[in-house]
Amino acid sequence: LCSCLNKMTNVLNGSNDTEKLKDLSTRTYKEQAIWFLNAFWEKFGQQEADKFWGFVNLMVTLDTEKREEGNAVDELNAHRFLEKNNETLTVSEMRENLRSTGAISGASVKLVPLIHILVFKYKVDWKYLVNAPQGSKEEIQKAESLLDEVSRAFQESEAKAAEASAALKDAQAQESEAKKREAEAQRAATEATRRDEEARQREDEALKREAAAREAEAPFKAAQEEVNRALNDVRSQEEARDSRTAELNKKSTEGGVVQQNKAKAELAQHLAQDPLPLSRAKITLEAANKKAEKARAPFEAATKEAEAARAVASEAAREAATARKAAEEAAAQASEARKGAERAREKSEEAARAAAAALDDARKSLEDAEAYLEEVKARIPHGTQWWLEKTLQEKRKYLPKSKGGVETRSVV
Repeated sequence: LCSCLNKMTNVLNGSNDTEKLKDLSTRTYKEQAIWFLNAFWEKFGQQEADKFWGFVNLMVTLDTEKREEGNAVDELNAHRFLEKNNETLTVSEMRENLRSTGAISGASVKLVPLIHILVFKYKVDWKYLVNAPQGSKEEIQKAESLLDEVSRAFQESEAKAAEASAALKDAQAQESEAKKREAEAQRAATEATRRDEEARQREDEALKREAAAREAEAPFKAAQEEVNRALNDVRSQEEARDSRTAELNKKSTEGGVVQQNKAKAELAQHLAQDPLPLSRAKITLEAANKKAEKARAPFEAATKEAEAARAVASEAAREAATARKAAEEAAAQASEARKGAERAREKSEEAARAAAAALDDARKSLEDAEAYLEEVKARIPHGTQWWLEKTLQEKRKYLPKSKGGVETRSVV
């Protein structure tokens, strides 16, 4: 929102009426419209005031470079302005009409100010227009100053409200998403805990089955090991006898005659010992070992199977424990993220409350401006009064109804 009537004075600059019209043409669209309304309020200004509001807004829209600070548009936009207001004459025809009244003269003017269109449209005496009284400068300036304060307050309020609204919306969405992820993570952690406990239970059961298998195998294993020890002892004795025979055979063919004869005598004595008991013991123990091995076999197989099952269960339990730890960490992170999102949402809510407070400040500024306008309106021109009241009314559209706001209505 631009400053309202920031250059308006009681009289226009210029030594003659033509120069005064040129000066008026340099004022903003709003200033031109208000000057015109003040001049012809009783004649038609009161009935046409809303249209003038629309004229100014349309000019501001067409003037994409200067907007509210502009005072004139090029011919193309002037044509657009006339078309939107159902005027059938062209800009050239309008200028010719103004030249015929002496309002403009000389070379063709490239830009078209709003005041030219108004003089043409309402066919008024432009000389009366430029000399029309415009009221007390001091009181109008004070009212304008209050309006500027209202505008700044509402601009600040709008900016804070827009920022707070966007931030709150984003924070609420993030909080909702964080809560969703937290719930999912907690469900995953619960499921991982259940699987971990089941895996541990299966591992315990596998350990029990392994222990039972080992216990069942134990007597058969002990018996086989006892037979193996006896068999190994016999085999050791047999290997020792065979080794002694080989040694004596070698000595009986080496060295001197005396040594050979001595070895042969020892060999004959060694071979004279009966090997049959040792051979029988070996045969008996080998048979007993096979029998013990056969008796142990199914129990040993059961033990190996239980060991393998327990190994699988232990690995599954380890993996389940790892998964549970990861799920619990993810759930903890999701909880922290949710808490962070809640803090962000609370901060956004605080910003929204600050925006509401700024809106209250703007409302108070608006009420101050309305009170002053009520005090001085009898001493300022009707056009200026209407425009100030209209501006304040437009500001009230930014307020909620609970705080004195009014419904938004289209300007005719």
